[in-house]
Order: sequence, then C-alpha cells, then structure tokens
Amino acid sequence: MATATATEEDEEAQHEESALETARRQLARAAEYLDVDEGTIERLNHPDRVQRVSIPLQRDDGSTEVFTGYRAQHDSVRGPFKGGLRFHPGVTEEECIGLSMWMTWKCAVMDLPFGGGKGGIVVDPKELSEGEKERLTRRFAEELRDLIGPKHDIPAPDMGTGPQEMAWFMDAYSMQEGETIPGVVTGKPPVIGGSYGREESPGRSVGIIAEQAIEYYDWDIADTTVAVQGFGSVGAYAARYLDEKGAKVVAVSDVDGAIFDPDGLDTQDVEDHDARPGMVSGYDAPESLSNEELLELDVDVLIPAAIGNVLTADNAHDVQADLIVEGANGPTTTTADEIFAERGIPVVPDILANAGGVTVSYFEWLQDINRRQWSLERVNEELHQEMLKAWTAVKAEVEARDVTWREATYIVALSRVAEAHEARGLWP
Repeated sequence: MATATATEEDEEAQHEESALETARRQLARAAEYLDVDEGTIERLNHPDRVQRVSIPLQRDDGSTEVFTGYRAQHDSVRGPFKGGLRFHPGVTEEECIGLSMWMTWKCAVMDLPFGGGKGGIVVDPKELSEGEKERLTRRFAEELRDLIGPKHDIPAPDMGTGPQEMAWFMDAYSMQEGETIPGVVTGKPPVIGGSYGREESPGRSVGIIAEQAIEYYDWDIADTTVAVQGFGSVGAYAARYLDEKGAKVVAVSDVDGAIFDPDGLDTQDVEDHDARPGMVSGYDAPESLSNEELLELDVDVLIPAAIGNVLTADNAHDVQADLIVEGANGPTTTTADEIFAERGIPVVPDILANAGGVTVSYFEWLQDINRRQWSLERVNEELHQEMLKAWTAVKAEVEARDVTWREATYIVALSRVAEAHEARGLWP
C-alpha cells in the first residue's frame, strides 16, 4: 500500500493540476455536504460561454503578429460576470474556465452580486513595448465589446496587467460606445473612476483573514512568525499588514529567491518586486534561501502568494508551518491539501483569503454607478467589515460540520449559488 501511495504522489508531482481540475474537484467535494440538485451541479461544472478571439497587433518594427485571447464566463445567476484579464504566455482556455469558476465561488462566499469570469491573452508582456501593450489592450477591448459591459461582464487587472491596461481598455470601450463608461472595468486609476485601495486590497484581505485565523487558534500575534512566498502585489501588502499588527515576518521572496531574518524583517524597508524587481532577493538580510526552502521553514504562518501549484505531494510532508493562508490563486494541489488535513495543518483557501480584490472591485463598481468616490479610509473600513462577515460565515460551517476551512468555504459559496439557481429555475 505504501508503494502505491508513493507512486500516486510521484504522478501528481509530475502533473501540475490544472485550475479546472481543481475547481471541479472542489465543487464535487462541497456538494457532498449539501442537498443540491444534481442538475445544478452539472450546470456549474461547465461555463456559460467561452469566447476565443484573434488579436492582430502591428509591432513597432511594422510587422504584424496575431495573438490569441480568451474570455470565459462561468455563471451569472447572482449577477454580472466578474474577473480579471491576464497577459501571460501560459494563458489557456482551460485555465480561464477554471479561474472563472473560482471567481464564481469567491463572489458567492463574499456575498457579492456577481458571477465568475476570467480571460487573458497568450503573450509575454515583458516582450512588448508600452505602445504595443496599449494597441494590444485596445484591440482586445474591441474584440470583446459585445460580451462585456457594466451590467453584463466587468473585467479587472490580473497577472501581467494593471491600472494602466484597465484605463486603455475602458477608454477603447467608451470610445466605441460614444460615452464614458467607467464601470466597464475595475482596477482603474482613481483619476478616471478607480477606487482608492484597490491595488492593495487582495493582500490586505489576506492579512485580515490571517489575523482572524491567528486569533481563532488563540495565538498571540506578537509571538507569531510569518513567511511569505511572493513579495509582490499580494504578498507585500499581506506582510506589511501583519507586520503592523505585531506579527514577526521572518521571510519573504521574489522570483529570484528569498531572504530570512529570525528577528523579523522590516517589511516597509523591503521594496516589493513590482516596485523594484530584484530588490527582495538582493536585500541585505542575514540569510538567503530559495523559494522552495522558504515553503519548508519552521514558522507559525505560511502565506504562498506567488503562483499556483507550489504546495504539492512532493513537498507537503516537509512543510513545517502550523497554518497556511493562501494568497495566490490555487497554490495547493488536491493531494497536498489532503496531506495537510491528515497532518492537522489548517489551510485557509484563496477564495476567502484573497477575496479583497473582487470586494473592492465591487466597491469601485458601485462608485462608478453612483459617480461618487469613496475615501481610502471608507474603502478599508468597508473591506474589513466584509471580510469579517465572510470569515464568520465560513467559521460557522467549520464548527458546525467539523470540516476543513476549504470545505467550509465552498459549502458557503455553493449553498448561495445553488439557492439562486433554485429560485430562478431553468429556462425551457
């Protein structure tokens, strides 16, 4: 038996679980705890629509190159589709579908009136000039124009995109519609309808949820050590939030490597990777580590906030953290999740922990509809309240059903989506 188990784990280590595979497994697992119509589960296993488009781009040298773009729309029973647009060479149709499913659950667990969407272009943005990125973004907006809109599908920034790309996207859409429509995307610069606090919101929510988990397990936050893999737009803000609350952030990393200080790092002094690439791994710290070594540090809280599939069957037995709070999307494979459950290591899932991004996107959408901007203080206060409401709902399921944090989170999300489907019924 031991040999068979090892073989299964070896197979998983060689096969990176796709976002779609993970999303479907998690849906099936949550359905086991709820009396949900089988037809509803079958519907939720598939997206409402996936659009594939060809995007011609005139390069700076005068040549023309055609890129492929996708937009997956998973479920809109609770409201318009909502989800990011990523520019990355690894974008696939299957990935977009899986991530759009996660967005459906994320919006539901936060009780937002949105469904899930996701999209992107198969491109390495680092190989594009600023002008090429602008032309590519604007043409992508035109190719998707019939699918999107503030009452139908609202894109947002994701991997490889940011406020500038959202500004170009909004402008291109608005020019074709003949009026300024800021609510077509979120994550824009505040000067054109964006929300204060949007950029730091996913990391801030990771920090808020980690703080709640620390309190739940009755730890003193001043004695709590934290390691963060990925000191970028999510990890840096999560680390700084916990640092401000008194936790000791002992290790952080960027794509080039990690730094470690057992006495705690000054997270305000360490510039994040997005602001200054290479700053983290080049920082003057007592010890340098690899990203893999950071994941296996003996700390109280581990926050994987870089990329997906970093906690796998290959390293799950070597993780020494007492608590894992997911900052990235899908950092833990199904087999690793099972290993952590067997070892008694709680894992707070991404769709709860990093949901601050879509929550503040919802705030931005409201601000655009009402043409009234909120202060940063109000945004942060409202975000904190919404994260606590979601945490309380998930915690209630953990305690009532004796399930893991991930199972409880999906139970909350699925129950809300299923209830909406039951109320609306099926169009003949």
